[in-house]
Amino acid sequence: MSSAVDMLILPLLAASLMVFFSVLAGLLSARAGFSFLLVFLLAGILAGEDGPGGIVFDDINLSFWVGNVALAVILLDGGLRTDFATFRTGLRPALLLATVGVVMSAGLTGLGAWWLLDLDWRLAMLLGSIVGSTDAAAVFALLRSSRVRLNERVAATLEIESGMNDPMAVYLTIAFIGIALAHASGTQAGSGADAWLAALRTLAQQFGIGGAAGLAGGFAMAALLGRTYPRLAQPGGSPGGGGILALLCVSLGLAVFAATTWVGGSGFLAVYVMGVTARARARGAVAPALSALDGYAWLSQASMFLLLGLLLTPREMLPSLGPALGVAAFLMLVARPLTVWLCLKPFHFEPREVLYIAWVGLRGAVPIVLAVFPLMAGVPGARTLFNVAFVVVLASLLLQGSTIALGARLLGLNLPDETDDAGRRALYGDFALDGSAPLADICAFYGLPEPAASSSAHADETLEHWIARALSRPPVVGDRVTLGGAQLSVRAMDGARVLIVGLRLPETADPTAPATLY
Repeated sequence: MSSAVDMLILPLLAASLMVFFSVLAGLLSARAGFSFLLVFLLAGILAGEDGPGGIVFDDINLSFWVGNVALAVILLDGGLRTDFATFRTGLRPALLLATVGVVMSAGLTGLGAWWLLDLDWRLAMLLGSIVGSTDAAAVFALLRSSRVRLNERVAATLEIESGMNDPMAVYLTIAFIGIALAHASGTQAGSGADAWLAALRTLAQQFGIGGAAGLAGGFAMAALLGRTYPRLAQPGGSPGGGGILALLCVSLGLAVFAATTWVGGSGFLAVYVMGVTARARARGAVAPALSALDGYAWLSQASMFLLLGLLLTPREMLPSLGPALGVAAFLMLVARPLTVWLCLKPFHFEPREVLYIAWVGLRGAVPIVLAVFPLMAGVPGARTLFNVAFVVVLASLLLQGSTIALGARLLGLNLPDETDDAGRRALYGDFALDGSAPLADICAFYGLPEPAASSSAHADETLEHWIARALSRPPVVGDRVTLGGAQLSVRAMDGARVLIVGLRLPETADPTAPATLY
């Protein structure tokens, strides 16, 4: 009996108490602006070998398995909460950030690591690849728990980027592991056009199979939910229908994740695309499952961060703590902002939006899970990479994760609630205009200068079309332009259509003032 207690009861007691007290601590720390995820991570560290708990844990394979499963559940939940309509404004910039942006961020961070840590360039680039992508678990969780209301373009770009950038990060990590191992063994990793063609084929396979599997899985899930939900919703149906639907979603999602990874595609991309597709095709059936899915996602995050915290040995971090903090600072203040600025430049984002997207480039479980790859492969110096990646994650969750709401307020990106009349008047002004109203009529009525372009080819231009032309991009709620000193704001939309435009008149209008972004 004592052996059964040692093998089952005591570990179960320890794990359940860790989760319980972590959640309580998270509730208290959330009031101070700290992330739940950071609390789970710190709880794992405290329970570990160097903490008061003294638990010796070094099972890399278990950590890798739990991390992958947890990330799959988190990405599925994020996909099922992503409205397909937001892809109108967020897909193209997010896709560029998730591909070219990850490469740029990894390369710049690798350069900083090479300089700060005095690593071989191969290991430096491997470290840059490990921490080069934003983390879906952190982005999805913290954007929602911070309760900020971002405009659709910023929120969609952040969420879609975090959901789609894992394949590139995984690919770069695996590629540089191969290069590092080949250098350590004195062999050549491949050269010339053949090596580049093989790399491109692998990348295309990751994205191609992952995307196709995600679409197929999404159609299958939507069809399954569409048939199951009416039976559960009818009188006499199961009272726990939402929980059953959530279980169906998670089990099918994990099956698609595993199958896609098995055949060489990106399982992470597949489950995210699967969730977005299923929501778009069966929105009504997905909605009842979201509450239970939220519980699955939080359990996954708690388990993953606690286990990864246990895996860390803080005393091993101390020799490289200073340079590791330097890498974290270089990533947050140089590599990420420069990457975001260059990638978003073609899409006419406002400077304050670019700054916010750069700051909310959260690192979380993904870099730690990717840092396990070199440990499993036996790369020389892999433990140093793991420790540095952990410092980067801790710094990101502590500094960036705790300032999401503050940053949105300081940059004026936090949209007021529907019930906040004072806030809505401050943002949109006191007048509400029909988006289909002719611009010339509005200018004549309010004594505003008519834009020169609207007097020729755009003589019959509406407010809606002029605002889109002035912005040079699809408008979203909260966008603002000025005309003759007056401020025009997008107040309400129906899909891509601007329904209501807010107007704030200037105290003294300048009739020669051009129309500009606010």
